[in-house]
Amino acid sequence: MKNRIIASGITIIAALAMSAATSSAQNADDLQKQIEAIAEGDVLSDAVVGICARKGDGSTLVDIGSGDMLVPASNMKLISTGTALHALGGEYRYRTGLGYDGSIIDGVLIGDIYIIGGGDPTIASNDSIAAPVEHTFALWERMLRDAGINEVDGRVIGTSGDFFTGMSEEPSWMWSDIGTYYGAGVTGLMFYENVQSFNVSAGAQTGAPVSISPSYPQTPWMEFRYDCSTGKAGTGDQLYMYTSDLAPVAEVRGTFAVDRKPKRVDCSNKFPELTCAHYFTQWLEGHGITCSQEAADTRLREAVMPDSLTVIGHTSSPVLRRITYETNHASNNLYAETLFKSLGKELRNEGCYDSSYVAVKNVLKDLGVDCSRGIKIQDGSGLSRQNFASPDFFCRYLEAMMSSPCFEDFVESLPSPGGNGTLYSNMKNYPAELKARIKVKSGSMNGVRCYSGYIIPREGCKEDTIIFSIMVNNCTEPTWKVRPLLDKIMGMLAELN
Repeated sequence: MKNRIIASGITIIAALAMSAATSSAQNADDLQKQIEAIAEGDVLSDAVVGICARKGDGSTLVDIGSGDMLVPASNMKLISTGTALHALGGEYRYRTGLGYDGSIIDGVLIGDIYIIGGGDPTIASNDSIAAPVEHTFALWERMLRDAGINEVDGRVIGTSGDFFTGMSEEPSWMWSDIGTYYGAGVTGLMFYENVQSFNVSAGAQTGAPVSISPSYPQTPWMEFRYDCSTGKAGTGDQLYMYTSDLAPVAEVRGTFAVDRKPKRVDCSNKFPELTCAHYFTQWLEGHGITCSQEAADTRLREAVMPDSLTVIGHTSSPVLRRITYETNHASNNLYAETLFKSLGKELRNEGCYDSSYVAVKNVLKDLGVDCSRGIKIQDGSGLSRQNFASPDFFCRYLEAMMSSPCFEDFVESLPSPGGNGTLYSNMKNYPAELKARIKVKSGSMNGVRCYSGYIIPREGCKEDTIIFSIMVNNCTEPTWKVRPLLDKIMGMLAELN
């Protein structure tokens, strides 16, 4: 009798398991059809759509062109942040050195002070993770005084050293992008995220000159030209700066609509080393340490880095886990490029783009990700339109990251819809509990809208986690039409677990 009851129980359990499996299969089949209908609807019908969604146990939930290579935009930051965490660790810090050459006689340095860049992207940054610049300058001042320096018969020189080499911007970036704040290149010594802010206001009527002037940081060595005018109402901000590090000249072109309120416009600063030295010189003079010469750098003002320096101290950046959090939440291009080039520096001893491509591929290989298909890496931020990736690759990569020792730091770096960061406007009318379980990186540029990440189950384990990548390219419809559809897809996936 007892055996018969046990056998009956096993039969019931097996039947329930079969029923659950059948129900799950039916749900997945229904989900595939529903999402196909969205992808083929009027809004996305002319776009290229690739979608891949899988569970941690390997089962496929949705597959729509998952092997197609598409432009990922800022979804590339998933790769730069994850591989940096995996290879360098969450406690990694960048170090900025302070040194001098010459000799100290009765408190006077007969020589120059050097600020030696070590790749810290947060110096003088306004974001929440950075130390106030006054705090950094005070630490550097204390180092000088502790070394017995109370006066400088020379100058403060900012230098990137050899931490990052080669071009500061990736060569395939668009000319109209590299003058913007999001196109600021990476240097060994950075300041205010290599950005310069301008105050802008429209003229009284269409065609009138735009009122524009630099606010912070001041860069007196720069020549600014303004070939911009007041645009028609409704045309918005169409101002672009054109500049490079080849000469201290920049030109702002374009229009600023007559109905726009005055605003701050951020553009790239191609001479951050000199900017940092300039402001530290002012700090020292304001605190009683005078310099006999104006600030310099090793590029524009061609100061020569000596073979040997007396290094008197270092300051450190926030830890890498905080930098990756800011990178993904704010979609910070400068931070992402810094992480990307840091892998080249630390793993291949050269912080240039060529070395960084190889280094990232090697880290992906260490994670067990097959890079022979589905990925072409051009930069670390996604600003280049020569990046290509498939939804399948992102899912394979995200699944591999779940086995990395740094996975907790990685997933915590990803924002949730409706929270702080670039996803603030997403899924506003969805339940808070559902949104909190979605950890996702967005990516967007003209014609491109992508979301890749994880959906954490209400209950369960790694095998129940949903890994997904939604990529839309060549889309001409406005964001207000596209975003709700992609939000709906993420919501439908989240309802499954």
